[in-house]
Amino acid sequence: MSLTDKAIEQIRELIRTGALPPGSKLPPEPDLAAQLGLSRNLAREAVKALAVARVLEVRRGDGTYVTSLQPRLLLEGLGGAVELLQGDAVALRDLMEVRRLLEPMATALAATRISDEQLAEIERHLNAMREARDDVEQLNAHDAAFHRAVISATGNETLLTLLEGISGRTLRARVWRGLVDSRAAGRTLAEHEAIFNALSARDAALSQAAALLHVSNTEQWLRKHLRAGDAAR
Repeated sequence: MSLTDKAIEQIRELIRTGALPPGSKLPPEPDLAAQLGLSRNLAREAVKALAVARVLEVRRGDGTYVTSLQPRLLLEGLGGAVELLQGDAVALRDLMEVRRLLEPMATALAATRISDEQLAEIERHLNAMREARDDVEQLNAHDAAFHRAVISATGNETLLTLLEGISGRTLRARVWRGLVDSRAAGRTLAEHEAIFNALSARDAALSQAAALLHVSNTEQWLRKHLRAGDAAR
């Protein structure tokens, strides 16, 4: 480990042990450096790195605070990273594989916990998708909202943030544009309907199967699309 990495780890340990709980203010830089046995430069670099990671928040004229440490805050950079990987075919295939591993299980869990209100929200997005079947932008927006509502029903904020992060907005738009152009949007809408029906029945196994079919078909479309792109180059 570099000296900066060790400094970062020391501050993380203070946070993990509760010596610096969420919302607390860090000591002034000279005091923090002395407390950790570091130079002021190392303490400053460690604080900068943890601020980039959203663990710390630097408030100008006030000081540096530990954030809420909520999963959504700490993992929100994942979505930005996924958007940057749009041109990397291997990375996209890997991301779709991760989605295939996580989303069906999450959908099964949602089936055991979903409320009537959450089902109604999912149905609203499904209906909106049907009405916008030729509008890629609207399809994309309601598709994302549909899946977000499904995963939200698990009550697991970390799972929701992870799945939202790997389902990049640009990637979704690319897929929907291809489906509309190839007249396959109707089939994909039917897959969403199957997920909704399984959730309505509170059937975990059926919900998992419906989600797996949907994600697998999307993954197959993407792989075919990427191969066609490679062949064209």
